[in-house]
Amino acid sequence: MKNTVIDLITKTAVITGASSGVGLATAHLFAQNGYQLVLAARGVEGLEKAVSECNAYGGKAVYKSTDVSNANEVKDLVEFALKEFGRIDIWVNNAGVMSSGKFGEIPMEVNEQVIKTNLMGYMHGAYYVLPVFKEQNQGILINNVSIGGFMPAPFSSVYSATKTGIKGLMSGLQSEYSVYPAIHICNIYPQIQRSTGNMHSAKYSGLDFKIPPFAADPNDTAKVIYNLTIKPKNDTFPDASSYLIKFIHGIFPQTFTNLATAVMRLMMKFSNGNDNEGNILYASSDPHQIYGETSIPVPSKSTQRIVSLGILIGLGLYTTTRIRRKYK
Repeated sequence: MKNTVIDLITKTAVITGASSGVGLATAHLFAQNGYQLVLAARGVEGLEKAVSECNAYGGKAVYKSTDVSNANEVKDLVEFALKEFGRIDIWVNNAGVMSSGKFGEIPMEVNEQVIKTNLMGYMHGAYYVLPVFKEQNQGILINNVSIGGFMPAPFSSVYSATKTGIKGLMSGLQSEYSVYPAIHICNIYPQIQRSTGNMHSAKYSGLDFKIPPFAADPNDTAKVIYNLTIKPKNDTFPDASSYLIKFIHGIFPQTFTNLATAVMRLMMKFSNGNDNEGNILYASSDPHQIYGETSIPVPSKSTQRIVSLGILIGLGLYTTTRIRRKYK
């Protein structure tokens, strides 16, 4: 049954990692739909720009500089949102970082911070906002987990561990909070995004790569996040390619992972990038925008779908052939 009283109130959303990429795209979309917004990230410059853009779209946005890896700062973010708007209807756990390279060549400080930001950051968000939802008897927690919750990212073992951990944590909370019919915990599992995330990520072991041209559009992912505020569900794959990647990996996990790892190993062999800690230890630098730099010009969406489907079918046929040969 619809709560008509709440429906008449302007809703409030808190979005972490809102200064660029999927977080910024989500903030724009929520603003266009009249939300009151509290935007969070570490860097003030990017947040100021995001707030200005969201207000221009018709929303009412404020920001609070927040390092989600710090529990006290997330607690302060919740209190700030309640002070500003009186309630929190939507919380989007989106802030995340990634380091790529050979495990032993990534500094331990960087590995530890990836865990603190990704896994602990999502835990902090859930820990402090779910009691608010219980008091309101309503609220939606949306977690941008990534396809990494189902399969490992090659040469990004610690990142993969955090995404698997987030999936496990939130799956447990979904069961725990199932007795509250108006409180929802939603997980979304997108594939690699054509966002600034790759530009800001840490790279070691000579890696120097840009976003593949067939990566998903962050604005499309933002639309899926927004739709979960209208029709919540536990687990969502935002597009067909995300689901197909998960499906094929589920059938041939070792072969699929080995193929992806071989591609990355080849890149390390021929590229000559310098070690770069990216935004792991410090706030993201410019650009504070939705889209990142791709390796080649981005094709049309229809072309992307056709080529992506062809690649996935090809991978499926290749892995099937290998399996058959193995058991002949």
